[in-house]
Amino acid sequence: MAYKVVHYINQFFAGIGGEEKADYPPEIREGVVGPGQALQAALGGEAVIVATVVCGDGYFAEHMDEAIEKIINLVKEHRPDAFVAGPAFNAGRYGMACGAICDAVSKKLNIPVVTAMYPENPAVEIYRKGLYIVETADSARGMRDAIPKMAKLLLKQLKGEPIGRPQEDGYIERGIRFNIFRDKLGAERAADMLVKKLKGEEFVTEYPMPSFDRVPPAPAIKDMKKAKIALVTSGGIVPKGNPDRIEASSATKFGEYSLEGLEDLTPQTHETAHGGYDPTYANEDPDRVLPVDVARQLEREGVFGSLHDKYYATVGNGTPVAYAKKFGEEIAKRLKAANVDGVILTST
Repeated sequence: MAYKVVHYINQFFAGIGGEEKADYPPEIREGVVGPGQALQAALGGEAVIVATVVCGDGYFAEHMDEAIEKIINLVKEHRPDAFVAGPAFNAGRYGMACGAICDAVSKKLNIPVVTAMYPENPAVEIYRKGLYIVETADSARGMRDAIPKMAKLLLKQLKGEPIGRPQEDGYIERGIRFNIFRDKLGAERAADMLVKKLKGEEFVTEYPMPSFDRVPPAPAIKDMKKAKIALVTSGGIVPKGNPDRIEASSATKFGEYSLEGLEDLTPQTHETAHGGYDPTYANEDPDRVLPVDVARQLEREGVFGSLHDKYYATVGNGTPVAYAKKFGEEIAKRLKAANVDGVILTST
């Protein structure tokens, strides 16, 4: 007899809509929906997706406790043997929802769970120690690769088979270490790795260390009344029409735009290119994300010397850390060249 599985997806993958439907409340549908079709095929005849839970990312984020309780009750009705969420790729709110509901199902229903995300999804750091999170690409283009790995890992848990190392079964490292037997002593293995390193050959360390980007804080501005201040945002505020075509998600560029002669941002002059939040309020008044009006007021009051005549904008939604670092370094060069003393960074 096939195992019973319940699948969790958001409003986008359920075909309900995008950000405008992010407040969609939890509901359950019989059988497979959206990516569940590919997951069902990967599970073969060994497991059947009996139901799919759908919930908007915004609703889950704003009503987490309520959403978890409701979803748990919906899942219980089908008495599943296992639970799958996602894949969420690099979508932050979707990842947080997948992580939170998998964590709750695992603890409250005591059944195997699997989800899948891009390693830089913020939910990974929060939930990886307690969950199996299959590593994915940063967008849905990685669906074909992620689904079979999710199915394999889920079936292994259901059958009680031993889970392999992260490299073998495709999940993100959980920080769990255990003893294994080796043919060579540690000293020999260390010497082998050193020789490979000296020769420029590939090798894999047995004890990977975390990599931290340590940035010392800049000294405080000594005299604000003489300081030149700039505005930088990852909230996607761009001139009307988005002239640089900055992507709504996973941005590959940033824009440099003039503030010369501008006292205020209006719906006629500016808009948001961001695809990760409801743009209604930002488009009604772009100053809500990029506070040009308040900055000009403080400039007139003499709180600081002057507002830089250019601002920089990109979209932080799903943007890989490597790109964000690249943007920051280039923007910093331009600000230093313009003798800017301080920066106000705004998000969403």
